[in-house]
Amino acid sequence: MTALALLFALAAPLTYNCHRAATPINIDGQLNDPAWRRAPWTSYFIDIEGSKKPRPRHKTRVKMMWDDNFFYVAAQMEEPHVWATLTAHDSVIFRDNDFEVFIDPDGDTDNYFEFEINALNTGWDLFLPKPYRKGGKADNSWEVPGLKTAIHVDGTLNNPADKDRGWSVEIAFPWSAFTYRDAKHARPNPGGAWRVNFSRVQWRTRIVEGRYEKLPGLQEDNWVWTPQHAINMHIPEHWGYVKFQ
Repeated sequence: MTALALLFALAAPLTYNCHRAATPINIDGQLNDPAWRRAPWTSYFIDIEGSKKPRPRHKTRVKMMWDDNFFYVAAQMEEPHVWATLTAHDSVIFRDNDFEVFIDPDGDTDNYFEFEINALNTGWDLFLPKPYRKGGKADNSWEVPGLKTAIHVDGTLNNPADKDRGWSVEIAFPWSAFTYRDAKHARPNPGGAWRVNFSRVQWRTRIVEGRYEKLPGLQEDNWVWTPQHAINMHIPEHWGYVKFQ
């Protein structure tokens, strides 16, 4: 068995039953719409390499729903010091703390989508014809007309003088976004499943002269819904299954 095949055999990806929203969800970042009450939380995120690694310092969990127009994603993240710096669309968002969504509609591990967002509601959307390890190159020309995103900070953004409770994200992906290069995946069939995963990038920081500064010499932490068994989000074979009820 090759090393990569061994990784694939380590653990089955997680599954989430995604319910249909009875009413449209207002995207304001606060996760208080009545529709969300029917949506279960995922398990709390673990380290990208799996449960044998230390438990993440801060809790992260996600809910999902869908309707005729959108795939809805909501994330809740504990964070004692919420900060962000990047404001330009399509910046390399993981240079800040961020939340990331990966979607492969047909589950063939090619032609998948990635979206990253920070606490300033700055987004980066990109398309991968195939994973980087197969020679894939990111296509930053993919954009999402009709995308809705919002952030809510439970505390104060970019203020080291106090302690925050966390931040939450709401995202509404229009189904039309996923027709890029493949019109047949405009939306899932009820009872069908898409391959999906989520990542939270978290940097260790210190406070220097009243501002946040990354600790030098340390790599970021990567916390995920279903483990990749490697420090690499671009192994779609390890993403979870979202079943549309």
